[in-house]
Amino acid sequence: MDDKWKVKKATYHLYTFIISKLVSTFGAQIYTFAISFYILQMTGSATSFATNLICSILPRAILAPFAGAITDRYSKKTIVICAQIATTLTIVGLLIVTLTSGLSLLSIYVTTVILSLASTFSGIAFTSSITGLIDKERIQKAMSLNQMSISFAAVGSPAIGGILYGTVSMPVFLLIYMTASILAVILESTMNFQLFSQLKEEEKGEQKESILKSIKLGISYLKLQPVIVLMLWIGLLVNFLFGAFEVGYSYILIEKLKMEPQHFGFTQGAFSVGMLLMSLYFSMRKEVKFPLLVSKRGILALGILMGAVSLPLISTLTYNLVFAYYLVLMFCLGLIIIVINTPLQVMLQNTIDDAYKGRVFSIIETMSMSLIPFGMVMYGFLYDIFPGQWVLLLSASFLIMVVLVLARPSLLRKAHPDLTEEKVVLEGKVKEINVKI
Repeated sequence: MDDKWKVKKATYHLYTFIISKLVSTFGAQIYTFAISFYILQMTGSATSFATNLICSILPRAILAPFAGAITDRYSKKTIVICAQIATTLTIVGLLIVTLTSGLSLLSIYVTTVILSLASTFSGIAFTSSITGLIDKERIQKAMSLNQMSISFAAVGSPAIGGILYGTVSMPVFLLIYMTASILAVILESTMNFQLFSQLKEEEKGEQKESILKSIKLGISYLKLQPVIVLMLWIGLLVNFLFGAFEVGYSYILIEKLKMEPQHFGFTQGAFSVGMLLMSLYFSMRKEVKFPLLVSKRGILALGILMGAVSLPLISTLTYNLVFAYYLVLMFCLGLIIIVINTPLQVMLQNTIDDAYKGRVFSIIETMSMSLIPFGMVMYGFLYDIFPGQWVLLLSASFLIMVVLVLARPSLLRKAHPDLTEEKVVLEGKVKEINVKI
């Protein structure tokens, strides 16, 4: 196949992928915003809110390894399209239930579970297809632009959701999501998922091992990647402790500080603006040389920002100052999330063999999220019992300690042997500089 044609097709993939993510994420974000507000206003309980989060996370944690094995075995394009169709049909079903018998917590929880399953298959298939869709030289750009599209959708959707909430009915939110999902199916059907792949689709069908054996082979491959294993342990504990923010942020702003839906939406939008700007930066700069070091610093900053969420609870601030404070804080948090994730995602895309990508990414997802359901339950009860500021401050402190221990300098040097001393040419002379870790 002509190289120029492949590069041209890859460019088409790059922007089609971005638009598809933009459209589907926009619909999903508006739906999530409306459902979150609906649950909190209907029940006033952090536990009920956390239960919906668990319904989203638990299916992903349990079935991700199977989704990864299936992705490595069968056509990624088929999996992506079928998952998106399942999402569309699920929203149609919830719309019918809402119009006929009314929206209930049970119908919301069931819908969340199905959407989570569809998202698991679609997400893993798409993530493991990046090197097949895009040429290697533009992997970081693809990952950054993908995050930009998600961030761009997340900028507008909370603000729009905040404006619409209370003025339009829930079926309108469902119709928006359904339309976005249909458009995503159409766009994804035009993409060639095997453009740059080293593993042909017909070779997948020849794999004879069972799904369970395929998962075991993926685990065996992963054990030979010590850097990825280190990332798994960090992700496992950091995501568990970050549950204090995931559950507490909405609960504190909506229930404790009584923030208006529109203003809450704007704080969510500020988070997305931060992600958008940092993603734009990564799309233009060269590939990060020491991704683990950059991510370590980002997680330390994440811990500080998580603790800072509690400040309005322990001080006397006017409503406008509280609103402005969370705008700035969420903007900074959006910046940091991209600093943590993008370098690691690019490193994984470049180091994992195509034949194992689905399984490895699914194992990473399972490990990263395996403690989150427990964390959601625990933090849901803690916020209902204890003052929110102490829950946040203690969790942030533990998060910082975990990263300092697991990502200590000796382990970072094993991941990046040339980290301690870099040689740079300055004014015609070679000098040695120390890189602080």
